[in-house]
Amino acid sequence: MKHDSYSDEYLRNILTSVRTVAVVGASPRPQRPSHGVMRYLQGQGYRAIPVNPFAAGGTIHGERCYASLAEIPESIDMVDVFRRTEAAGEAVDAAIAIGAKVVWMQLGVRDDEAAARAEAAGIKIVMDRCPAIEIPRMNLRRG
Repeated sequence: MKHDSYSDEYLRNILTSVRTVAVVGASPRPQRPSHGVMRYLQGQGYRAIPVNPFAAGGTIHGERCYASLAEIPESIDMVDVFRRTEAAGEAVDAAIAIGAKVVWMQLGVRDDEAAARAEAAGIKIVMDRCPAIEIPRMNLRRG
């Protein structure tokens, strides 16, 4: 798949089918974008689980924070990657290892080689987008 643009249908299908989102790079600091996006996702009815080795064992928005995707004791539908592009491949490989259905890389994050690995494993990919922008843009409502 080309990742220069995504159809609204593709994004809508992802955003309406996933329930549990691991937020890799979630920050306990309110000024960080990942903090606000995680809160937004929770407000939209998603279960958002923070992943950050520096905040592991604590909580962010009422959810226990894990050091890695592998430590989360439940299945994850989507991995939302708040990491630099250079670190995105590691998050993608971890998402493949846990059997995630979708990897969503945040604004400014793009790794085509990692995307190809994920797609070869049957995982849908979105790069350089933010669900907290796409959900209201498409007027999606979760029940």
